[in-house]
Parts: sequence; structure tokens; C-alpha cells
Amino acid sequence: MTKKQKDVLIGMILGDAYLQKTGEKNSRLRLEHTTNQKEYLEWKVNYLKNYFQNKAQDITRFNPVWKKTYNYVRIQSYSSPEFGKFQRLFYSQSKKIIPDTISTLLKSPISIAVWFMDDGYYYHRDNMAYIYIPNYDKQSLQYLMDALRSNFDLTAALKKKSKGLVLTFNVNETKKLMEIISEYVIPSMKYKISLNPVSTE
Repeated sequence: MTKKQKDVLIGMILGDAYLQKTGEKNSRLRLEHTTNQKEYLEWKVNYLKNYFQNKAQDITRFNPVWKKTYNYVRIQSYSSPEFGKFQRLFYSQSKKIIPDTISTLLKSPISIAVWFMDDGYYYHRDNMAYIYIPNYDKQSLQYLMDALRSNFDLTAALKKKSKGLVLTFNVNETKKLMEIISEYVIPSMKYKISLNPVSTE
């Protein structure tokens, strides 16, 4: 696996990707997005195309609570010991965690960009960015925020929302975040970032 592939994979794992254990040392990567994000899924797959054989499948789900039907696209990689290494790093008893080595792993802007395209949102009303995160344990959260600060000079605050935990970036931190990720955000996902170009001067 190349360095660029690893950088993109790290962003996926922090975001929506799921690594399924398939043996003592192997795992497979599962990607799933709503149908209107199919281009984004294909962009991800293209980075790791040597790990995929099948095409994305269309999936329809009915939510009995909201009484609505949702359409998705899903693709799974073949099983690989390289994915197995990341599964052991980022999962504990099938629950996603942040490893204590995250500061040595999360160093590339493209990792942050993929993570943000998966789980981030820019709120135009207050010019602030948010990244929704799982209910990590307290230590995982500290590792993650320390990595953002030490590697990207990004300071995030942790808040609880109705849908779960979010990392919030104030106006100044959001500007820095946009500078870091904007060149990597693909056209179909531009709606997630500030519409105003950020000066890097």
C-alpha cells in the first residue's frame, strides 16, 4: 500500500468506512454512501482500486421510524492483511477507537479532507465547521484532538449534539481548516465547505 493510499484510508477510517475482520490477520474495507454521493464513493475506490474487484451495489432501505425509503451504494474490498493492520489499530472488540499512535498516522491534509467529506459540515450562518464523531472513549478523543493540534495547528472543541458528539471549530480555526482541505475536496462535495475561497497569504 502506497503512502497516498494509506493517507486516504486513514481519512476513510476516521469517517464512514468500516473495517470488517475476516480472519486472524485479515480484514476487508466496506464503503457506503447515499446514492447522490456515488461519485464520491467512486473517487475513494479509485485511490484503492487494486483492492477492489466488484462494482458498487445499489441498496434500498426503508426506515420504519421516519417511514421513508433511502437509497445507498455500497462496495467491499477483498480481504487483505494490510487492512487487517489498520483494523487492529482502529478497533477494540469490534468498536472503533483512536489509537495512541494517531499523531504519527494523521499527518496528511488529504486524510483530513476525506474525513471532512465523510462527516464534516460547514454552517454558513456562523461560519463554523463541525465534524461529527462516534462516541469515542475519553482517551481516544484526547489523542485525536492532540493530533490535530500538533500536526495541523488546529484546535477543536468537543460538544454534544442531538445526533451525538461533534468536534467544533471556531471561525478562525475553520479558516485554517478550509485552507488545509479545500484543494482536495472534489466538486460534488464542495457544498460541505465554505463557498468563499480562503486566502493563504
